[in-house]
Amino acid sequence: MEWIIFGFILVTVLFIDLGLFHKEGQADTLRVAVIWSLVWIVVSLLFGVGIWVFQSTDNFLLYLTGYLVEKSLSVDNLFLFLVIFKTFSIKREYQHKILFWGILGAVVTRGLMIWAGVSLIEHYSWITYVFGLFIIYVGIKTATVPDDDFDVSNTFYYKFIKKILPIKWDYEGSHFAIVENGKLFFTPLLVVLFVVEISDVLFALDSVPAILSITTDPFLVFTSNLFAILGLRALYFVLAEMVDKFTYLSHGVSAVLILVGVKILLKDFVDFPELLVLVLIFTILIGSVVFSIWKSKQVESRSDLS
Repeated sequence: MEWIIFGFILVTVLFIDLGLFHKEGQADTLRVAVIWSLVWIVVSLLFGVGIWVFQSTDNFLLYLTGYLVEKSLSVDNLFLFLVIFKTFSIKREYQHKILFWGILGAVVTRGLMIWAGVSLIEHYSWITYVFGLFIIYVGIKTATVPDDDFDVSNTFYYKFIKKILPIKWDYEGSHFAIVENGKLFFTPLLVVLFVVEISDVLFALDSVPAILSITTDPFLVFTSNLFAILGLRALYFVLAEMVDKFTYLSHGVSAVLILVGVKILLKDFVDFPELLVLVLIFTILIGSVVFSIWKSKQVESRSDLS
């Protein structure tokens, strides 16, 4: 029954958001993007309250912790999408279509990765320590390697896509493919969609172990993960307008990853209360956002004085 309720809520909100309130070829305004970002957050929290009421307080805390971790990692990945769209000069009115199909594709791939991760842990419990070390490594790398250093043209999958697909490097509206002189050609929009999808899978290699380190309950893992990524389309357009104000968010994400990794490695020696972990993660993320805004205002005030 719980899976049916989850599916009904998911399909309903997706239909309203993507089907009724978005017009093809029209970019979201900042106001609409903020509203829908808040709607997805509220729906996610209300679902968590349902878990609290019908399951247990512990499951609610696990769900909320998993949601915060996945949300923070997903938001960090949105900065990568900004770089990709900028590299390919994708117009704002066409970015929605790529994000729509990209996020739906991510739902499928995340589901498969979660299933594989849960199966691995059930058969090889020691692999959680591997996850812990990997998450700490990614956390350190996140803080030291900015997204601006990401060069799409140097990735193996971009080179592979260019090699195997007949691509016409001219934009044809919002079409992924066109027929010209009886031949099928793919447009840069499809190339970008593939790049976004593959990049998301590669970057999910840190988020899936992170959520599995918090709980291996398939329902809690899947629901917290999906609610975190399904609101990203609207949140992307918010970040696109405010990207310069969140320069230290990646450092907050890095600290969260390191915290989660340390929690895994010490789980047999130290009992970390779920409420404490949740409060720490929330404090780190909010702190990084507040600090970013404060530093941004300082830079603006200095430029005004000069």
